[in-house]
Amino acid sequence: MPELAETYACVPSTERGRGILIWGDPKSNKVLYTNGRSVIILDLNNPLNVSVYGEHAYPATVARFSPNGEWVASADVSGTVRIWGAYNDHVLKKEFKVLSGRIDDLQWSPDGMRIVACGDGKGKSLVRAFMWDSGTNVGEFDGHSRRVLSCAFKPTRPFRIVTCGEDFLVNFYEGPPFKFKQSQRDHANFVNCVRYSPDGSKFISVSSDKKGIIFDGKTAEKIGELSSEDPHKGSIYAASWSPDGKQVLTVSADKTAKVWDISEDGSGKLKKTLTCSGSGGVDDMLVGCLWQNDHLVTVSLGGTISIFSASNLEKSPLQLSGHMKNITSLAVLKSDPKCILSSSYDGLIVKWVQGLGYSGKLQRKENSQIKCFAAAEEEIVTSGFDNKIWRISLHGDQCGGGDSVDIGSQPKDLSLALLSPELALVTTDSGVVMLRGTKVVSTINLGFAVTALVVAPDGSEAIVGGQDGKLHVFCIVGDTLKEEAVLEKHRGAITVIRYSPDFSMFASGDANREAIVWDRVSREVKLKNMLYHTARINCLAWSPNNSMVATGSLDTCVIIYEVDKPASSRMTIKGAHLGGVYALAFTDEHSVVSSGEDACVRVWKLTLQ
Repeated sequence: MPELAETYACVPSTERGRGILIWGDPKSNKVLYTNGRSVIILDLNNPLNVSVYGEHAYPATVARFSPNGEWVASADVSGTVRIWGAYNDHVLKKEFKVLSGRIDDLQWSPDGMRIVACGDGKGKSLVRAFMWDSGTNVGEFDGHSRRVLSCAFKPTRPFRIVTCGEDFLVNFYEGPPFKFKQSQRDHANFVNCVRYSPDGSKFISVSSDKKGIIFDGKTAEKIGELSSEDPHKGSIYAASWSPDGKQVLTVSADKTAKVWDISEDGSGKLKKTLTCSGSGGVDDMLVGCLWQNDHLVTVSLGGTISIFSASNLEKSPLQLSGHMKNITSLAVLKSDPKCILSSSYDGLIVKWVQGLGYSGKLQRKENSQIKCFAAAEEEIVTSGFDNKIWRISLHGDQCGGGDSVDIGSQPKDLSLALLSPELALVTTDSGVVMLRGTKVVSTINLGFAVTALVVAPDGSEAIVGGQDGKLHVFCIVGDTLKEEAVLEKHRGAITVIRYSPDFSMFASGDANREAIVWDRVSREVKLKNMLYHTARINCLAWSPNNSMVATGSLDTCVIIYEVDKPASSRMTIKGAHLGGVYALAFTDEHSVVSSGEDACVRVWKLTLQ
């Protein structure tokens, strides 16, 4: 049966002009962040050790470990908090509807009995504290008039809760049961994050007015602020205390992170400014941070996670990155099968190395969106939403110059002849465009709605699939197509067609959840009844030795069939990707790579029965 060998995690979802709050568990050195409906648990010691929780019905916003590290509370945009086990199967313990709008922050009390959550809601319910097992309220939280962005629980008795938000206020509550004590109006803009020091003696609030203010933990009186020598030049989005409570890490839209020494009297002096190497664009703005044990973690707007060492701040950081959006295509390079390229429609191409994980982004000069993507040995071919086909040369990790050709209408699918990659066929709504290099040599109107196509490795024939479920086999003569046969078996629009590596068979999949393997010479059906998906088939891949076909579907499953055995002796990977599987590739006979809507890439090891 297939087992999961590696997961290359997606990066945190970010939003321009907002901070994100990431959390961790100091004991196991794991961090929590969210992307779409998934909550990701990433191990800082081994970034390939990833666990994903995908049970939220709406996009998740924040998640946090309980004080003992056994449970996780995660919240989503509908105002729901789910409490689930941090290990193994992530068993759901409780689910509560807490607010009427999105939840922006939540925190456990130090005894693990209560949870405070804040965010956006109707009327006055912008903050709620409740018992974790029964959901009963513990206190009234008045005093905020707009969305509450962050909340913090004092980690020592007597318990206090402090909240801050878009009304520029920092509010202080005593309890339990909690009630409003006082309001601080020291900030002149949105207050983005508030955090207690580990010993509970102070708390810090940071704001879009570029200031950080330190308050007394028991009385909430202002005792100091971060020094104005070399301050942040942009909004400060997040802050995190060191484990000993003597230093604070802050991150800002000015693309820097700063470490401050906090003295006993509460004033903050700059110790070091940390900068990450990046493109220098808005994607380098830092929006989240976490100080955990010896790791300083920062997250940029583009999703890059940088991990600095607290004991040696001069050392350059370890950078992890990946996709934030649905990964629509995968390519495995023949020259180096351990190297996997993945692309998502927002124009990002990431290179992964099996066994190591993230290995860099491919920077193109023209960073346009990507709809179709194909890779030959020395070049990649992409098409976006602007009628252009790009051919970009590939040198190791770098993209060379690119040439583009305008084909006059929106490209739907694209296929390269692998042995002579200057020949490419592109489908449009009504026909096929043939390219040699970056020249359009012919535009052929086929007279039916084209949905998928593939061109033979040697460029001698092509198969085109239609909306009506028919497969049209063409032989390529010079620059024209000559129809040789029409194969009728599918009952839905063809979504994908692929030749086997040795060119003796081809497989096709349709929107009506069926796949078929055909013999190429006799054009007879070789393997039928491949009807085990419950939704449309999005992608299909052949193993290098031609013995297996894998199909991936919108129903989140990957199914692997052996060509010589009946379809019923299949291997199924259930729930491979939350939201659907969109791309598949084999790296060798025993490894299949899949990617999907959840922006993760997974490598599965196959053990044949």
